[in-house]
Amino acid sequence: MAMWQGAMDNRGFQQGSFNSFRSSSSDEDLMDIPGTAMDFSMRDDVPPLDGEIEEDKSYNGGGIGSSNRMMDFLEEPIPGVGTYDDFNTIDWVREKSRDRDRHREITNKSKESTWALIHSVSDAFSGWLLMLLIGLLSGSLAGLIDISAHWMTDLKEGICTGGLWFNHEHCCWNSEHVTFEDRDKCPEWNSWSQLIISTDEGAFAYIVNYFMYVLWALLFAFLAVSLVKVFAPYACGSGIPEIKTILSGFIIRGYLGKWTLIIKTITLVLAVSSGLSLGKEGPLVHVACCCGNILCHCFNKYRKNEAKRREVLSAAAAAGVSVAFGAPIGGVLFSLEEVSYYFPLKTLWRSFFAALVAAFTLRSINPFGNSRLVLFYVEFHTPWHLFELVPFILLGIFGGLWGALFIRTNIAWCRKRKTTQLGKYPVVEVLVVTAITAILAFPNEYTRMSTSELISELFNDCGLLDSSKLCDYENRFNTSKGGELPDRPAGVGVYSAMWQLALTLILKIIITIFTFGMKIPSGLFIPSMAVGAIAGRLLGVGMEQLAYYHHDWAIFNSWCSQGADCITPGLYAMVGAAACLGGVTRMTVSLVVIMFELTGGLEYIVPLMAAAMTSKWVADALGREGIYDAHIRLNGYPFLEAKEEFAHKTLAMDVMKPRRNDPLLTVLTQDSMTVEDVESIITETTYSGFPVVVSRESQRLVGFVLRRDLIISIENARKKQDGVVSTSVIYFTEHSPPMPPYTPPTLKLRNILDLSPFTVTDLTPMEIVVDIFRKLGLRQCLVTHNGRLLGIITKKDVLKHIAQMANQDPDSILFN
Repeated sequence: MAMWQGAMDNRGFQQGSFNSFRSSSSDEDLMDIPGTAMDFSMRDDVPPLDGEIEEDKSYNGGGIGSSNRMMDFLEEPIPGVGTYDDFNTIDWVREKSRDRDRHREITNKSKESTWALIHSVSDAFSGWLLMLLIGLLSGSLAGLIDISAHWMTDLKEGICTGGLWFNHEHCCWNSEHVTFEDRDKCPEWNSWSQLIISTDEGAFAYIVNYFMYVLWALLFAFLAVSLVKVFAPYACGSGIPEIKTILSGFIIRGYLGKWTLIIKTITLVLAVSSGLSLGKEGPLVHVACCCGNILCHCFNKYRKNEAKRREVLSAAAAAGVSVAFGAPIGGVLFSLEEVSYYFPLKTLWRSFFAALVAAFTLRSINPFGNSRLVLFYVEFHTPWHLFELVPFILLGIFGGLWGALFIRTNIAWCRKRKTTQLGKYPVVEVLVVTAITAILAFPNEYTRMSTSELISELFNDCGLLDSSKLCDYENRFNTSKGGELPDRPAGVGVYSAMWQLALTLILKIIITIFTFGMKIPSGLFIPSMAVGAIAGRLLGVGMEQLAYYHHDWAIFNSWCSQGADCITPGLYAMVGAAACLGGVTRMTVSLVVIMFELTGGLEYIVPLMAAAMTSKWVADALGREGIYDAHIRLNGYPFLEAKEEFAHKTLAMDVMKPRRNDPLLTVLTQDSMTVEDVESIITETTYSGFPVVVSRESQRLVGFVLRRDLIISIENARKKQDGVVSTSVIYFTEHSPPMPPYTPPTLKLRNILDLSPFTVTDLTPMEIVVDIFRKLGLRQCLVTHNGRLLGIITKKDVLKHIAQMANQDPDSILFN
């Protein structure tokens, strides 16, 4: 029977089933998403988000024996009605209407008394207070994660005897015996070979350090995957695909709960410290959204309204990027461009405030110890030339190719993980990838260091005080040329660094494909930027040497005079990082802003824009989806991408259910069905809602009622209203129908009926229907012909139709 397929699979309507709504806390139902080890066949009713049922103690009794009146649910709101099942989509229109009614009521009451006026002011201020709390909590957690990850990363190579809590850099800062040339060496810092065999020289010492490096990496990875598997399956991955889906109106209970926040914070530190090719920046968005969701429970305005809560989560996502990169403006633009589905102007202001507070909190903690908020601060003194747009565009092409390659290969590997035995052994997979990564990383100093340190070194413009091999130019200390920057022919160190960086590039490209999507927190921003930064630095050094040895070529002689340092390899690394990140995520505006906030390179916006746009064009030519959209489709989430156009000439009647030759639509009548009739329909079907019509003969539409609301209301009436039995008539009209004498009391359920369901005619083009679903955030749309009900179109039906038109598998859409 064709009708709205609900996400929950009721195995029978039972009198005691209402107790399942009270079984556990709303945010702590640890159901797993596709790809984890949990069982999706368990789709029983779950408790409402607002927890109203726990607050209404009157539900614990068996009924009100002294009450003989007919219950009017318009006067007594039913706890639980208006909430949503797990893996269902919210009704944006209903939620916004409820918030307008609530605001109108508060405004009217504010004129009656001083206390009501104070309540009105506090209600208006609560949003800003919530943003302040989100910013403070997100910034504090980000600072804690940064400090902990830096310390534990250095723990793989040694320990500070002057203070176990010091990382390598801070340990030597406090030393009185450190020299400028060897500022990373001090007697207080001891490698593991020095501690174990009292020497740091020789092959055996190298083997000891190698073994300890791999051992610590495996220990960190094992702890991370074990904690995720046991305590919070939702803490794995970056979280951004699920955040995008949740912000579009989808319900995933427990994904933003307190257990997920605690475990993700701990395991994120462990995962980054293990040396795997992943970053903490993407998961910090998930952490910030968990903070926002948990703090929403302190305010009724947001606790009881799913649409308002998603406005808060949009702002929290901005705060997450703000603390991830030290880029508050970029965080707001990232939330607007990449993750948010509904972003009104008020949300823009509050996102800006939350990002500001989060960035200020992180700056106050000063986790990097350099009094700077930005992660990779640069000071480039050489302006770029118009001709350099050519290599910048080449980097954009490389970024687009890398992005398309990565998305295809990573999605193929994740699909293999989901459909084979590999997915059943997440701990083994993580340990194997960690072991391979650590074994290959240790011999190469650029893979051994953390990815953030690597990017910082690649962005660096070599000066006289730099001791890196990337700055080992033959005559860089020759300053006899009238104050001009000297010629910079590459020395032995530069050539050695180029070979090591080339090997690092190959390793990063390959290992990141298998790392992203494992059952540990794993971000993609930093690994993508590392790939681009390495490619950019290689190209930049090549351009620099070409200009040095061939400064008389026509392309150089007009702007690159002999003796002048006219090429900045660090700038090429920065542009390459933006290009690869754009190729993977398909960000443009927010990417450019994040990059110049990240580095302080404000005057290099044009090269960044050129590379970002080129990268997006090339990647889009090879595949329309970014990595997050691809993972959304892989997991079967009901997400309508607002950026894509529907160009097919189909009609609403081609998509609606029931189709031709299908059984008739299952409907309820407005005043002629008994409680037993309705319970039978609920028992025999799995639909999540039912249209209400005048009568089966006329099929004139009256409204739409949700299955969940029916179940709660009927069970509530059986407990609270005397005389309600199976033969009691349910009516959805304003006045009860005339009943014969000695009949059981009727049950009025008009208040749970949506009297204004969205409808279209059967000849409405599907491109208009798709646009309506996108812009209004509908759950379902009823199809009529001359006012007579014909069928229904759900969001899932629309997504299946879009997939079918694109020659994709329509059954990949798993949830409503």
